[in-house]
Amino acid sequence: MTSLLRLEAVSRAFGDRRVLKEVTFDVAPGRLTGFVGANGAGKTTTMRIVLGALAADSGTVSWGGAPLTRDVRRRFGYLPEERGLYPKMSVREQLVYLGRLHGRDADAVTRTVDALLDRLGLAERAGDKLEKLSLGNQQRAQIAAALAHEPELLVLDEPFSGLDPLAVDTVLAVLREHTERGVAVLFSSHQLDVVERLCDDLVIIGDGTIRAAGSREHLRQAYALPRYEIRVDGDAGWLRDQPGVTVVDLDGAYAVFDLADDADDQSVLRAALDRGPVRAFRPVTPSLAEIFREVVR
Repeated sequence: MTSLLRLEAVSRAFGDRRVLKEVTFDVAPGRLTGFVGANGAGKTTTMRIVLGALAADSGTVSWGGAPLTRDVRRRFGYLPEERGLYPKMSVREQLVYLGRLHGRDADAVTRTVDALLDRLGLAERAGDKLEKLSLGNQQRAQIAAALAHEPELLVLDEPFSGLDPLAVDTVLAVLREHTERGVAVLFSSHQLDVVERLCDDLVIIGDGTIRAAGSREHLRQAYALPRYEIRVDGDAGWLRDQPGVTVVDLDGAYAVFDLADDADDQSVLRAALDRGPVRAFRPVTPSLAEIFREVVR
């Protein structure tokens, strides 16, 4: 996987408190990278270093293999956790204004903004002052502001805060359109179920240290237990007598069980088939929440 943005051994302290400790990870083009951690883990500090709002005490941040410069950062889009649009300015007017601050032509920015407002369901509210919008629509406007200049990298701090499930789907569709064009997206969120559904890659930070990083499927496999679920006809209680099997959950015909290191899942399946039809049999992969608890405890 080709890296576009790379942080390598980035550290940062505030006084005697070390907030980041040799943070290293990559963000690839055309992929949504979820960045998760508890409050105070270092997510926002990391994002601010990427954007140049803070300097690292040590380590490097590179873009396409070259040092990250101010001109490159002008091609980034940012959604801060502390929202910053003008409440008494119309939505469309300020989005065009913010897009032009990045040096784009007025006509090009206007076309981009109008398309974003339409895709985000804000076209009918384009002339309204921001303060007249609901909190969810204000959040959509903030996301449009991060996209107005067609950035090459999006850094989004809690982008789904205040959005209902339908709005999350709308925003995701817009982000996917951009990743399909090669845009890299780094986003943080406390909503682990949302991150699990949306991200291609995942970075977990705890106490200023990267605890796990990789593709969603790679991490699921890396932290998976030898755990399986089975559904049969009749009662599955016979599993308790199978060598190498530890039953975790049993509810009539349904069971979840762990295997000892030297146990064979196929032998369990054969034993089940000897007793009758098997309606379901599959490995159980850990959720993001389970992986998160495992690596940060």
